[in-house]
Amino acid sequence: MRLKDKVAIITGSSRGIGRDIALRLADEGCQIVVVGKTTEPHPKLPGTIHTVAEEIEAKGVKALPIACDVRSIEAIEAMVAQTRETFGRIDILINNAGALWWEPLMNTPVKRFDLMMDINARAPFYAAQAVLPTMMAQKSGHIINMSPPIELAHVPYHIAYTISKYGMTLLTHGLAEEMREHGIGVYSLWPKTMIESLATINWGLGTPDMWRKASILSDATLELVAGDPARYSGKALIDEDVLRDAGVSDFDVYNCVPGSQPPDLDTLWEMTRRGK
Repeated sequence: MRLKDKVAIITGSSRGIGRDIALRLADEGCQIVVVGKTTEPHPKLPGTIHTVAEEIEAKGVKALPIACDVRSIEAIEAMVAQTRETFGRIDILINNAGALWWEPLMNTPVKRFDLMMDINARAPFYAAQAVLPTMMAQKSGHIINMSPPIELAHVPYHIAYTISKYGMTLLTHGLAEEMREHGIGVYSLWPKTMIESLATINWGLGTPDMWRKASILSDATLELVAGDPARYSGKALIDEDVLRDAGVSDFDVYNCVPGSQPPDLDTLWEMTRRGK
């Protein structure tokens, strides 16, 4: 129970990677604020904030489902206020909600560009701003942005997406320094390989033998938020590297297809760059 009585806000946790992280932290005693837009069952999308909250509470910890469109600053502020009122503390913020569009500039509509800026870059900025007064008063906390290390070779043919995701990573680098004196760790976390999710499935990003399970990101997240905030603060981290530092050596357990060798995410970047 490494996170007993801690409180984590996880955006985009009604399904996929966010849900997996929520359940993993709950296993360690963490109370979870399940944040998402899905409140009613959807014919094409599994899960709602309420079904995930039920799964969490079945583990013996408290869950607070909150419907929140992270594109709205007012909704973010209300969500954080409700969390503080319910639990009296906020220990962890995981900016997991995301929008994907792996297309070149000429194939990117304005609405799609704006959606990624609002969800991937703007929302994490204001979510951090909303939780920080509580964390600063506690003199402790962790903020994780699900964003990659900055690699300029990945920008062509993914311009809008990388602008938004690298904005999250810049938030990590800058905010870590601003929060260092307050005992708050800020990190970016990104997978080494593609992760099985609705995004990879619906976009046709590789095949199951090229994917790992979401549990590798969940385990890496746990290592970050259960550790010393100062150890990795300000860094853009890769899930496998975090787990290797924690002593993990068997990564086959994370493969969607046992015995496969999922390629690095760089391979998928290159495939989409070439239009494959």
